[in-house]
Amino acid sequence: MPVRPTAALLLATALAATALTACSGGSGSDPDTLKVSFKQSTDNSVKVMDDYLDGVRKQFEKANPGKKVELVPIKAPDSEYYTKVQQMLRSPKTAPDLVYEDTFLINSDITSGYLKPLDDYLAKWPDWDRFIGTAKAAARGEDGKTYGVPDGTDTRGLWFSKDVFAKAGLPADWQPRTWDDLLAAARTIKEKVPGVIPLNVYTGKPVGEGATMQGFQMLLYGTNDGSTDPLYDKASKKWITAGKGFRDALSFVETVYGEKLGPEVSDALDPNVGTAVRGEWLPEGKLGIALDGSWLPQDWLPGSGHEWPEWSKELGLAAMPTQAGQAPGKVSMSGGWTWSIPARAGNPDLAFEFIKTMQTKANAQKWYVANSGIAVREDVAADPGYVDAQPGIEFFTDLVAHTHYRPAYPAYPKVSTAIQEAMEGVTTGDRSVAEAARDYDSALREATDDQVVEK
Repeated sequence: MPVRPTAALLLATALAATALTACSGGSGSDPDTLKVSFKQSTDNSVKVMDDYLDGVRKQFEKANPGKKVELVPIKAPDSEYYTKVQQMLRSPKTAPDLVYEDTFLINSDITSGYLKPLDDYLAKWPDWDRFIGTAKAAARGEDGKTYGVPDGTDTRGLWFSKDVFAKAGLPADWQPRTWDDLLAAARTIKEKVPGVIPLNVYTGKPVGEGATMQGFQMLLYGTNDGSTDPLYDKASKKWITAGKGFRDALSFVETVYGEKLGPEVSDALDPNVGTAVRGEWLPEGKLGIALDGSWLPQDWLPGSGHEWPEWSKELGLAAMPTQAGQAPGKVSMSGGWTWSIPARAGNPDLAFEFIKTMQTKANAQKWYVANSGIAVREDVAADPGYVDAQPGIEFFTDLVAHTHYRPAYPAYPKVSTAIQEAMEGVTTGDRSVAEAARDYDSALREATDDQVVEK
């Protein structure tokens, strides 16, 4: 059975959220104080976001005498962060002036009435024309209005240890052509380099959206030729039930964990497994291949607490292949985060001024480089200072040509949870692929009010 949170865990989460909102005091309590809520890394040594925002805060306060910026960090794994933010947004007593929103959840928050449309502000801001269209679309609601300003995007691929590959007799310029090639490399590592985790694929509910996007969708979106969305049918505006591609993606996950090519199941279902991948397994040579995102190097930069200046020499990069090597041959998923103004914010005008300060060309470029992000401003993407700033940026930027975006409609968070449950079932062995697919279809119908289509 899928792992369920215990009553004690639910109570602890609720108390933590209550404590958080109680200390924030609400954004409208002081017209001269801007409250900015953001996701803080669960790794205490990683201060990339904290340091960046503190620098912008100082700029803003200097340019706006008498105004103060109060940073309100939320330290939590993704799934808990989303819950805590939504609790804060429900009341003017607890809503911040500015909130960091994952694009996968933004339409759900728009539908709930938690966010303020920004079109009037954007119409008067010349820099908005510098943002690429796909990034703008990620923050647009079904009503056609825009509810956030993106601060970058991301892509995903395969990171691999050159040392582990050398011990396994695998090439340093490895590029799998198919899923079978990827699994073959993992099996070789298991056989020839004992004690090393061959392959990490994020899975299960505790990992949240990371399991859906870094894991399952990187598989699912490689099961066809990329011309149609395998999760959502735009023509009928309905969600697609678990067809062959969906079951094949589940079978891949089942193979990874059934053949013990991945981490121990208890580690795979730890909500902080991503921190282990970045902070321990890759730097310490304990992991052969990681299916992961473009942002990993932010944890290895000077001052991060996990400095690893040799990473670009010790790790290789490869694109995730399509299932059978069919065109276009590569697959990636893209998402990102936006800065949004809550509907119940007390100082919305001041909040947008802060967004403008964060999103000057210079500050945007500084952020993209600091957090290993992919630029969404065209002027930054064309700047040699960005392209040459860090190894890997060009590789992951080039994957944008092969990337897909989640169908982040209001039902998507529930659909994502259903995917995680299906993955978890085959990971633990509690469900066969057929059973997990059947349960997914049932959950999908419930999540979408039976707005589904079979393909």
